[in-house]
Amino acid sequence: MKILVPSTIALDVRGGPGDEVVGYDAAAPLSPEDADAEVLVAWANTPANLADAAARLTRLRWVQTLAAGPDAVLAAGFGPEVTITSGRSLHDGPVAEHALALVLAAVRRLDVLGAAQREHRWDTGVNRAQADPATAGRYTLDGARVTIWGFGSIALRLAPLLTALGARVTGVASRAGERSGYPVVGPDGLDALLAETDLLVSLLPAIPATRHILDARLLGLLPPSARFVNVGRGATVDEAALIDALTSGRLAGAALDVMETEPLPEDSPLWDVPNLILTPHVAGGRPRGAARFLADQLTAWRTGAKLRNVATR
Repeated sequence: MKILVPSTIALDVRGGPGDEVVGYDAAAPLSPEDADAEVLVAWANTPANLADAAARLTRLRWVQTLAAGPDAVLAAGFGPEVTITSGRSLHDGPVAEHALALVLAAVRRLDVLGAAQREHRWDTGVNRAQADPATAGRYTLDGARVTIWGFGSIALRLAPLLTALGARVTGVASRAGERSGYPVVGPDGLDALLAETDLLVSLLPAIPATRHILDARLLGLLPPSARFVNVGRGATVDEAALIDALTSGRLAGAALDVMETEPLPEDSPLWDVPNLILTPHVAGGRPRGAARFLADQLTAWRTGAKLRNVATR
C-alpha cells in the first residue's frame, strides 16, 4: 500500500513488504502520482491540502493525524469509508506543561508584573494583595478548587502536577465516576461544580456538541474571583461572552492558548482585554513518540487489529 507522510515532521516510517512510503508537501496540492494512496499521515496540514486530499485520493482508506484532536481532518470532507484516527496521547506531556505554565502565570499575576517590568515600574500591588487575608487565596494553588473540563489523558498528566502544589482537582467528563483517584462529575453536575470553582481549565475538543459550550450562562456561574485557562480548542468558548466577563470584572482573569480564529487577527479585541494572557497555540506542536506510535498503528492496520484513537463522526 502507498503511505503518504507529511513534510512537516521528521518521521522514520518503515513500510512493510509491498508498501511504498512517499513524502508530500502538507501545504500544497497533492501530486497526481499520489492519487492512489491508501494511507495519509497528517500533521500541520493546511485546510486546503486536507480538502484536496479528501477530494482526490479516491483509494484512501485511513487518515492518521498526529494532532491530539481530529477536528481539522474531520472538517476536510473525507468520506465515511475513510477511517480517521487521532494522535491522542502524543501531546500529553507538552500540553500539560503549558497548561501548568498558564495556570501559574494567571494565578501569580505574571501578566501584571510583566507589564510593570516593561514600564520600568516596581509594582508592589501584587505583593500587598497576596499578603492581605481577604485576597491571599487568589494568588496560590494551595487549597484552590480546580476543575478540569475534558478529563482525558492530558488531564491525567496535569492533575497530579496541580495536586502537588496543593490544589483540589475535580474532573468533568461525559460520565461521572473516579479516574486515577480523582472525582469526575458528568454534565448534570457541571453547574454546581462551576459555582465553587477557583480555576477552570478546559481541555475540550472541537466537535459540534462543544461549540461555544462555555457561554455567558456558564461563565456567570463561576465566582468573580475565578480564573479560566483554555488549552483545548478555541471554538469551545464564546469569545464575546468571555470578553464581556473579563471587561466587566465578573471574571478575575483568563489565559488562552487557543482561539476560535487562528492566527488571531490584528484587530481582534482579545489582544487588549484586561487580565487576559494569550499564547499562540504553542501548548502542543511537538508530538512525542510519533514514530513508534505510527509504527504500531501501521502494524495494527496491516493485521486487522484495532486501531487506537478512532474518531467518531
